[in-house]
Amino acid sequence: MIFVQSARHFSTVRFTRPDSALRRRRFRVRSSLPFGTEKANYYRELEAAVDAVERACALCVDIQSSVLQRRVVEKTDQTPVTVADFGVQALVSLELGKRFPLIPLVAEEDSAFVRSNKLVEPVLNAALDESSCGENPWTADEVLEAIDRGGPEGFAFGAQPATYWDILSSNSGCYVVGLALVVDGELVLGVMGCPNWKNDISNKSTSEVQEKNITPPGSGIIMVAHTGCGTWTKRLSSVLNSTAKMPYSWTQCSVDGSCIVEEARFSIPDSDVWESFPLSSLFRSTNADSIDEGEILLVKSCCGSLSKYMMVASGVVSLHMQRVKVHRVTKAWDHVVGIICVQEAGGKVTDWKGDELNLAADEVGRRNIYPSRGILATNGTLHNRLLEMISSSSSTVSR
Repeated sequence: MIFVQSARHFSTVRFTRPDSALRRRRFRVRSSLPFGTEKANYYRELEAAVDAVERACALCVDIQSSVLQRRVVEKTDQTPVTVADFGVQALVSLELGKRFPLIPLVAEEDSAFVRSNKLVEPVLNAALDESSCGENPWTADEVLEAIDRGGPEGFAFGAQPATYWDILSSNSGCYVVGLALVVDGELVLGVMGCPNWKNDISNKSTSEVQEKNITPPGSGIIMVAHTGCGTWTKRLSSVLNSTAKMPYSWTQCSVDGSCIVEEARFSIPDSDVWESFPLSSLFRSTNADSIDEGEILLVKSCCGSLSKYMMVASGVVSLHMQRVKVHRVTKAWDHVVGIICVQEAGGKVTDWKGDELNLAADEVGRRNIYPSRGILATNGTLHNRLLEMISSSSSTVSR
């Protein structure tokens, strides 16, 4: 593989705060993993990914709690972007680059946007606050180049199976950071962190899950998956709260056990309506705990967030359905890490025809995927039945 060097040049001006000498540093203990090296071929990579995601989650919480959260700008595709998006991409890129400098990254953001919107200094400072760079703080040049390392000009792939990190920072209110590793075309590990996830939803009613699965900063979970090792979660509180006395232990999670479609908990993006899905011709939707005949229980997920996959993998919902809209490109980073977390938890992810999502369809950039009609993530048990119902439904899907 040959790296494509960016033609951009940046100054190496250092941006410092008046209290830079007193910059806050959290005492951070690296999280141990819930399984040993003998089971995980990519144990070192997963350790690094967990550390990077924990740091990124702390960055998101800091920004959410500060005036920086008001620095929201809009890209040409009308996607909202915050300092956290750029800060996370720079931070993860630099942290992984120290340990695995030859593995390229695929990510969403571009440094040109940072510079044109005068976000260089806040992005630099946000990344430095959670970095492991110690007494040698990163420069603006290094942070901008780190962002571009994952950008569209950062690396050119080819038709052969590729190895790369896939990064997503989704900060549309849910604050989910996702990181996956693809090795020779195979998805081998994934880490998701959501600092605003509900403390404990295992014993809550469905209506409580729907209304309260996002909470103020300071709680949250991290989810990890590795091929052959399952999917695991633990609380993020010990990472986000410097006063926490001891770390939380890992708990293996699994998809829910629903085997009857009518009794399943459905999820769709909160930007969509049930009537736009094929199954709306068969069932009405309700968000109440009491379900009448001909109804299904619907829980909406945060639009554009990886939280939908966390909900399926942890058994909060039985399935998530997402339409592929005409004239909208489906981005790989919105799904890659979620796929392995659901699969290792016992679930399944395909398009609406039942085909696996082809991560290599975009040969040059590995940035776009092309699912047929939509994406279906389920507990596995319901998957084939749902595909049959989608295929046979006479409902007209609005695009």
